[in-house]
Amino acid sequence: MTVLETQALTRRFGALVAVDALTIQIPAGQIFWLLGSNGAGKTTAIKMLTTLLPPTSGTAIVAGFDIRTQAARVRRLIGYVPQLISAEGTLTGYENLLIFAKLYDVPSRERASRIGDALALMDLEDAAERLVREYSGGMIRRLEIAQSMLHRPQVLFLDEPTVGLDPIARNSVWERLKELRAQFGTTIFLTTHVMEEADALCDEIAILHRGAVAVRGSPAELKASVGKEDATMDDVFIRYAGTLMESGGTYRDVSRTRRTARRVG
Repeated sequence: MTVLETQALTRRFGALVAVDALTIQIPAGQIFWLLGSNGAGKTTAIKMLTTLLPPTSGTAIVAGFDIRTQAARVRRLIGYVPQLISAEGTLTGYENLLIFAKLYDVPSRERASRIGDALALMDLEDAAERLVREYSGGMIRRLEIAQSMLHRPQVLFLDEPTVGLDPIARNSVWERLKELRAQFGTTIFLTTHVMEEADALCDEIAILHRGAVAVRGSPAELKASVGKEDATMDDVFIRYAGTLMESGGTYRDVSRTRRTARRVG
């Protein structure tokens, strides 16, 4: 069953085409990765799919509803973890989850059990009563994923969720994401510019280059298509985007990434 489908989804900012005729289909339960360097259009794409930014043209159906005409219904059926921190540091982990449970209209009789389940799934039970400003970067990310999952969304969107995290924290986040899919059948849509993560964890990858999909397939299919023994995802990116992957971006991109890394690191 297809849970997300776009047809020629496009976003322009004046003369700049940030996302150019994005056309994809994602089956339920898949881990799908939108890969690309900073400025490739990943965040713009995810903002359109989460109804935070209207498309210039084209359509998208998410969890059975149109992002243009049924945005409110889409929002009730998705979860979203942005790049920048969304947890409140002056509150405890439990208090953050309680606020999100109310925002998502989780029935009051179910809030305590859902929060308890989320804390257990994200391995945060022992930290529930601690202020979030005392959490490590990996703990904050896991709390944000817990927040986004309280209403049991069909699709979970994560925009570069491991920015600023050390390898141990990254692995912890990925293990929890795999558990979410196993337990709830959640479809997970991620953006990243870290190719090693995409290679190891996702079912399918689309490489976005200058706003357009350059190639799409499983990690194995993409590496095989290069025609080189022991090809890596670096080789794939060079072949289809014509350059090495880099996380440079604009001054604003670099500043934002470093600010986030400083807060969660």
